[in-house]
Amino acid sequence: MRRPTAVVWLLAAGWLAVILVAPLLGSQPLDLAALAAGDETSGAIFWQLRLPRVLLAVLAGGVLAVSGLAFQTLFRNPLAEPYTLGVAGGAALGAVLALQLVGGAGFFVVAGAAFAGALAVSAVILGLASTRHGLETGTLLLAGIAISLSCSALILFVQYLADFTRTFRMVRWMMGGLAVVGYGELLWLTPWVVLAAGMVLVHRWELNLLLTGEELAASRGVDLMRLRLLVLGATSLAVGALVAVAGPIGFVGLIVPHILRRWVGHDHLHLVPACLFGGGAFLAICDLVARTVMAPAELPVGVLTALLGGPFFLWLLVLGRQR
Repeated sequence: MRRPTAVVWLLAAGWLAVILVAPLLGSQPLDLAALAAGDETSGAIFWQLRLPRVLLAVLAGGVLAVSGLAFQTLFRNPLAEPYTLGVAGGAALGAVLALQLVGGAGFFVVAGAAFAGALAVSAVILGLASTRHGLETGTLLLAGIAISLSCSALILFVQYLADFTRTFRMVRWMMGGLAVVGYGELLWLTPWVVLAAGMVLVHRWELNLLLTGEELAASRGVDLMRLRLLVLGATSLAVGALVAVAGPIGFVGLIVPHILRRWVGHDHLHLVPACLFGGGAFLAICDLVARTVMAPAELPVGVLTALLGGPFFLWLLVLGRQR
């Protein structure tokens, strides 16, 4: 068995182990004997709170990692991911505007606004960074940072105008969290995860060619604009769907693909499933730490990933300068 394939299978085994073990752990560990005996309290905690939360974490981590991988390949920039390029910020701005303007906005109104925000930011970034000679990666990153800061400023302005209850809800949601009850959010997010991962897998050959350079990829028949529109559209929709459920969770799409490239190489045939499994396990473990390290209080998982992602971002900058 080739090493990349073996690593993917190992990640899949770790992913499954996290799903099986993480629901049993928390501020109050569950007793397997009581759960097997049919204890109602343990059963309610496991089936309605812990298991849906872990499943949402593995889905969210997987789609963030795959989206980060797609962004880094499409724009040929190692620092690109939904959070740093402002796509998550655009989705968050759309959702916050819906919460403020529509009062008791339903979930689908918030989700639609998050979709619109994510797609709008993606279109603006693509337009700003595109030139007749290809994409300017430096312009891309600067544009993403500028748009992300602008979205953050507008979100703060909306929070200032909101009443206390809405402001608290917005602030708590902006920290990113995976606390859910039941499986409704999972049913909502799953098709978008499948769409994003499937789109990247279907175009894995074109993405592999793009790694060698835009001119060579175009000479081999790759339609660069169509590729970017399809993959960027699918991943942006998935990010918007996730932000509508869990808020913006940053840096998963930056950390996971970079680590996995060292293990499985650059072939997207292996990288996409590796990111799905590795990103899911990574975020589920982060969420487990977040809900136990300050027990009985919970630390929002978005805060923990940001604490991990900031130093990792700086390390990538230093590494790029040394190279």
